[in-house]
Amino acid sequence: MITNVLRRLAAVCLPRRADYAGGLRTVRRDVIAGLTVGIVALPLALGFGVSSGMGATAGLITAVVAGVVAAIFGGSRFQVSGPTGAMTVVLVPIVSQFGVGAVVIVAVMAGALVITMSLAKLGVLVAYLPWPVVEGFTLGIAVIIFLQQVPLVTGVAAHGDSTLSVALQSLLQANWSALWPSLVIVGVVAAVMVLLPRLHTSIPASLIAVVLATVVTAVARLDVKTVGMLPSSLPLPAFPVADLATIRALAGPALAVAMLCAIESLLSARVADRLAGATGARATDPDRELFGQGLATVASGLFGGMPATGAIARTAVNVRAGAQTRVAALVHAAMLMAVVYLAAPLVGQIPLAALAAVLIMTSIRMVEHRSARALLRSTRSDAAIFAITAVTTVAFDLIVAVEVGVALAAVFALRAIAANSRTDPTDVFAGDGIEVYRLEGSLFFAATPRIFQNLTIRRDTQVVVLRLAGLHTLDASGAAHLSELITELRGRGLTVLLKGVDDRHLRTLTAVGVVDALAVAPSDADPAGHSHLLPDMDSALAHARGHLVPRPERQDQATPDVTAR
Repeated sequence: MITNVLRRLAAVCLPRRADYAGGLRTVRRDVIAGLTVGIVALPLALGFGVSSGMGATAGLITAVVAGVVAAIFGGSRFQVSGPTGAMTVVLVPIVSQFGVGAVVIVAVMAGALVITMSLAKLGVLVAYLPWPVVEGFTLGIAVIIFLQQVPLVTGVAAHGDSTLSVALQSLLQANWSALWPSLVIVGVVAAVMVLLPRLHTSIPASLIAVVLATVVTAVARLDVKTVGMLPSSLPLPAFPVADLATIRALAGPALAVAMLCAIESLLSARVADRLAGATGARATDPDRELFGQGLATVASGLFGGMPATGAIARTAVNVRAGAQTRVAALVHAAMLMAVVYLAAPLVGQIPLAALAAVLIMTSIRMVEHRSARALLRSTRSDAAIFAITAVTTVAFDLIVAVEVGVALAAVFALRAIAANSRTDPTDVFAGDGIEVYRLEGSLFFAATPRIFQNLTIRRDTQVVVLRLAGLHTLDASGAAHLSELITELRGRGLTVLLKGVDDRHLRTLTAVGVVDALAVAPSDADPAGHSHLLPDMDSALAHARGHLVPRPERQDQATPDVTAR
């Protein structure tokens, strides 16, 4: 067993030569892509660190450490990992309730959970997340990121149970007469980020906007809060010390962080594969990606950073900039590390309002307006899932939103399947005394209350043939309902035959008692008894005619109309 575990670890964990396929031919493109992503990632890393409550330093550490570890051990060639807006949404209440020090413990616990998920081969499960759920919690995240920037702009550190209440308190308590410098900075940054991409899409608008805002602040000597002092080097790793009570208290937050890390990272990798046209062996290995992201989260926490995930926006920039291998993500991390060692004093002069403006614009761009319109104009169920998931994300948290969204999607899917399951009279000529019904779709717990509604037996019927060849799904509830129906019909003197039972369903029918309910007991005429399971329609009709009794002998025992429950 230990040998199998070690083999599984080696298969999932160890980097491979194929990870860097292309050699020197792709280095130039990877370096250019990595530098481009680094320019985009710098203001985002600082902003998400501040927004989480851990500070700009934590965001920068996360981008460097997690970026390197996930690039080496992850399952995607294009993924760029680091701090993300979704993770800040989860971390804010953790920091508020337990303090910054608790995030280190949460990161280690969450990373271990994600690694366990990778070894359990759960990476493929993200493919089953419905599109309305993904778009719904993406919209909810965007709204929360927007609301989180309000206290940074107003300078009011309000407290509340939700991001919305904190934002409202910040607006109500703000000293608007003294806010004009921050509002000017927000306006300048937003204008630059909107206008510069129209000149050329490759211009790093967010970085230029932050640099411009920093210069204006310094020249005009505006009285605004800045990032402050940053370390001139990365801190040494330190393993957290926690007692059992603390671990128990942080188990829930750690699970939430782990689920978010897995979901967001795998979604980001899937987007990257689609953008790059990667398929087959070139596409992301989901289990290895989980291992890399879990290890990156543990490493980031040990160095004093935040839990990390794959960053959809930065990963998309990486692909569009021409990245070919993991070298691009490593170059991105190296560039940010150079900022730590060479430009920390300059970065400390960046106004917090400028970073808030970058995140405000990022949140606006996160919303896929075309996808939102498509969902709202599609089916009512998809629109409801999308809207409810988004509202739940803002009102509660991401994990609850995903759970609610998936549960709603399952309910609507079951309702649709049940609606397509029915029992209809067939067009087979059966003759007097024989009725044939066809069961189609799925006979399961959600469909059983209605699937037999159309099964109304005529007064002169003696034999009922149920055709099951069109039955795709059968569960124990459906089989039990079928057994009850057969027992009821036989109790009224009718003979029931089943035609075309699939081998997949025979075991369920036998276990629930349907086969026993059909069986004919031994008699003098038939010492061995026999079953009423028939393979085809011809044999079913022939067998049914053998059970017919001439009408004159049964006129005084006419079978009343029977409607199945």
